[in-house]
Amino acid sequence: MDFSEVIGQEAVKERLIQMVKEDRLPHALLFCGPHGAGKMALAMAFACYLLAGDDTKGESSPSVSNARAMLRNWEHPDLHFSYPTIKLPSMSSEHQPVSTDFAKEWHGLIMQGTYFTMNQWMSQMGATTQQAIITGAESDELSRVLALKSSQGGYKVSIIWLPERMNLTSANKLLKLLEEPPQGTVFLMVCEEPEKLLETIVSRTQRIDVKRIEDKAIENALIDKRGIDTDAAHRIARIANGSWLKALESLDAGNENREFHNMFQMLMRLCYLRNVKDLKRWSEIVAGYGREKERRMLTYFQHQVRENFMFNFRTPELNYMTLEEENFAKNFARFINEANVIEINELFQRANRDIGQNANAKIVFYDMALKLIVLLLKK
Repeated sequence: MDFSEVIGQEAVKERLIQMVKEDRLPHALLFCGPHGAGKMALAMAFACYLLAGDDTKGESSPSVSNARAMLRNWEHPDLHFSYPTIKLPSMSSEHQPVSTDFAKEWHGLIMQGTYFTMNQWMSQMGATTQQAIITGAESDELSRVLALKSSQGGYKVSIIWLPERMNLTSANKLLKLLEEPPQGTVFLMVCEEPEKLLETIVSRTQRIDVKRIEDKAIENALIDKRGIDTDAAHRIARIANGSWLKALESLDAGNENREFHNMFQMLMRLCYLRNVKDLKRWSEIVAGYGREKERRMLTYFQHQVRENFMFNFRTPELNYMTLEEENFAKNFARFINEANVIEINELFQRANRDIGQNANAKIVFYDMALKLIVLLLKK
């Protein structure tokens, strides 16, 4: 792929190219920014640029043509991917999963495109309730492959997707790699939650802040890539709020957010009615989702709290909701106000953190629901 396949982000593309042209490319870049802004797409396009040059320039040498052919299939020997993995039941108790255990699944995912979600990756791996992490064994394997000479005589590029999911052992081993990087190696780390990374790792990288995609760029991409008519593309681009992934979700009538919205409505109605018995049942249902899906749901809940609070200002340009979400907000929004909006948001945030730390999901959700009853009464 080349930079033309990245939606928007013209300023970042230019900055990356200038780094190479001016010979000031650091050994490690940290791509940060909103979900769905194209951080991974930028990293993968930049990796292709480093390994094969600019694919938009027409004629090239046989070696460059060969590199581009390998990159089109994501099979370049000097491009290495590291990503969160799960432990399958078939793996021995002492085995630590590494990226190569799921190389076939990963290749299948990225061949579909450079914009994807953790949910899609979990599904590709066949995950159920496991949490995906980057193990210490992954950092060992990365050290081993990067110690080898470049097979094509140029850069070696290591793309690390979601480095914040490294366990402490893995993080410390990566830190040593960053302190003494193998010759000719460039690390491209794509991070959703940089605050969870070790400060010592962050300090050894150059941060690339990727902003939300402009609405017009999303609108144009929907028209050009998906054949959406202009009016529909404009509406979807606005709801997407700078995220190409959200725009794609809006095209999928059966997307996961519909399920989350139903659970949000149910939770709020049961809390309003103070139906403790059914709230217990609600907690048991969502506790069966598995931790990754539970955390996505809680993030969605936080978004809905924000949207319902803003709905009270009766200023349409401040809201980013689907028609279904807006219909619910017409009656519910008044219960989210200045007296409780921060506490409700923090309640969902704490639950998300607790789930991420392997707390008992039934207890977390039931406790959250009972506290929410009290908070909804605040005016």
